[in-house]
Amino acid sequence: MTFLVHRFANSALRVTLKIFADYAVDGRENIPADGPLIVIANHQSNVDMPILTASLRRDTRFLAKESIFKNLTPVGRWFLKSYGAQPLRRGAMDLGALRWALTELKRPGATLALFPEGTRNPGEMKGAQSGIVPLAARAGIPILPVGMVGVEEMRSGLRVFKPKGSIRVHIGRPFHLNVKRKLSRFETGVAASEIMGRVATLLPESYRGEYREVAEAPFFYTTTIELPDE
Repeated sequence: MTFLVHRFANSALRVTLKIFADYAVDGRENIPADGPLIVIANHQSNVDMPILTASLRRDTRFLAKESIFKNLTPVGRWFLKSYGAQPLRRGAMDLGALRWALTELKRPGATLALFPEGTRNPGEMKGAQSGIVPLAARAGIPILPVGMVGVEEMRSGLRVFKPKGSIRVHIGRPFHLNVKRKLSRFETGVAASEIMGRVATLLPESYRGEYREVAEAPFFYTTTIELPDE
């Protein structure tokens, strides 16, 4: 059921994007053809997730803050879960969500999309939560960075029915997190910043916010994955 709902909703969204918005995606050649994948992106609006999943064209699951589920009708909660969402408690390490994510990533071809900033930051990036590091370290799979531009004007989730503006989705090259041991809190924060720095490199400088300098610095905790045709 999840696959059917996900596929129908994303196909419908791509049609509305084509009709109502100036929408383009670049870098699809960087998406691995198979195998599990973690996707990370900047977070600007309530429609980021559907636009991201529609752009990836993979059967994508994601974590959504628990309060969204509480504010929905039973039908709305059913649709959100069927679309691939799992509730996440904010403000502390949600071990249940972490276990769900690790189990989900064992599926063949699984794709888990995350917004490490944790909340919407229209216009420019803010500091990310460091939970992405232990998750990526335990999963040990490729991470795909995505930078989205132009979605900050679509503040209402209802905009999925009539998206507007110039929307660009930039998909970067996948990379690995180089972690072979338990990191200190400081090291975990640095690794999380580096992960977000890879997203920032895909954005105009005005969107990079707290990651302007990180995007220009050498990367130590992550390594770009060589693509098959290189």
